[in-house]
Amino acid sequence: MIGAKRLAGAALGALLLAGSAQAAQAAQKAAQKAAGSPEARTAARFEAVARNRAQLRLFLRAMPKGGDLHNHLVGAAYAEDFLAWADADGLCVTTGPLPAIAAGPCDAPGKVSAKDLGKTNPALYSRAINALSMRSYHPGADGALPSGHDQFFSTFARFGTVTDGNLPGLLAVARDQAAGDHVGYVETSVNPSAMYDLVNPVRNAPWDGDMAKALAALEPGIPAMTAKARQQFDAAEAEADRRQGCLAQKPRTGPCAVVLGYQAFAVRILPPSVVFAQLTAAFALARADPRFVGVNIVAPEDDPTSLADYALHMRMLQFLHARYPDVKLSLHAGELTLGLVPPRDLRFHIRQAVETAGARRIGHGVDIAYEDDAPALLARMARDKVAVEVNLTSNDVILGVKGGDHPLALYRQAGVPFVLSTDDEGVSRIDLTNEYLRAVTEQGLGYADLKAAARASLDYAFLPGPSLWAAPRTPVAACARSGPACDAFLAGSRKAAAQWRLERELEAFEAGPR
Repeated sequence: MIGAKRLAGAALGALLLAGSAQAAQAAQKAAQKAAGSPEARTAARFEAVARNRAQLRLFLRAMPKGGDLHNHLVGAAYAEDFLAWADADGLCVTTGPLPAIAAGPCDAPGKVSAKDLGKTNPALYSRAINALSMRSYHPGADGALPSGHDQFFSTFARFGTVTDGNLPGLLAVARDQAAGDHVGYVETSVNPSAMYDLVNPVRNAPWDGDMAKALAALEPGIPAMTAKARQQFDAAEAEADRRQGCLAQKPRTGPCAVVLGYQAFAVRILPPSVVFAQLTAAFALARADPRFVGVNIVAPEDDPTSLADYALHMRMLQFLHARYPDVKLSLHAGELTLGLVPPRDLRFHIRQAVETAGARRIGHGVDIAYEDDAPALLARMARDKVAVEVNLTSNDVILGVKGGDHPLALYRQAGVPFVLSTDDEGVSRIDLTNEYLRAVTEQGLGYADLKAAARASLDYAFLPGPSLWAAPRTPVAACARSGPACDAFLAGSRKAAAQWRLERELEAFEAGPR
């Protein structure tokens, strides 16, 4: 009887909804049209190749991906780039078990010239690539460090000598890699050398905890520091444009069309007076120069100083955020796992980044399941739209967390927005396509999930200006259709312009071969 009533109710509902046989036919045709839409056809293409990694990579590489929001500029360049710059700059390569780029003289014991190293000493050149990245890393191999974590973070010191003075090259490399990977926007962490005009005077200063006094001492130097930083990036961007042939392009295409946004940062393993000065400089830069779109804090979160000072750093960020309320924060938090640190250090990092510091995005967030009252924290992140930056290869290499152990599914189930990003693509020797591929093969994401992640990468980017979207996938009134009103709106919003570009690229991608 219940089944008969249910069927009768369904029939009545269908009759009321359709109204007539003609309406029912129209609804059927609409459903068929939706099934044959460009998006549906593209999703079918995706399903056809999802189990063939080579074909899947071809599909995903061609797919527009929007932005890469978790990116470190010096870690994005490949070891081959560093060795080429070392060659051009007259630097050396050390010959020990873990070769590094070093200053001269290159005829000193344990050093050779980087000049034409790939030709003159290909074995050392190959070992240098391994030492400057995660290539061929195997724990226990000759010269290898005991863990992927240690190998990863130690690479930065080995190539650090050559990064000074090569900002234009780093910018050009970042744009070139993004363009080849169909990424239109890169939000990358980088500090201008001018920052250290503010930081160096306090390197040996004791920390008494008085943030207001520390800020007052730093404030007189901020205008000169921000002006010098602006000049430095003006010159670096102009030189990158010259190298990549962008100056004559109207409109810009290829690498020249890639938009870069910068996050200034503090290094959390340094003394408190230095961290506070770096954070002050970072906030000031974000206020003074629209290219600096946000602030971050970096370095291994499991370092003893990082752990001991974590709560202090969050209070510093809270203090400065109150004075610079328009500056956005994306914070490395929860880049930890059980065994790397004691359980007590897994219980509060993400929460304090969100609740104390006011982070709008969380970088990594791997230890979320170990946080105190994790369900409530997840609910807050979902409600407040605090996105998590997911770096699958980095989490695997550094923490050994991958596959079913990764919390991406937990975030998705809770409704927390997420983006896929690279972290340090040069050190890890990957690209964003690789992270999309891992998201499919290891995390079970489908085409609709990837498309949503690409859009989210611009929705949650710190690009200035209002969003293109008045509501989910409903554009603002000015851009309900193309025309002068929309052109004017896009010209006034870097965010909306990037979102509009992604939509056009997705349309072209989905209109491709069936």
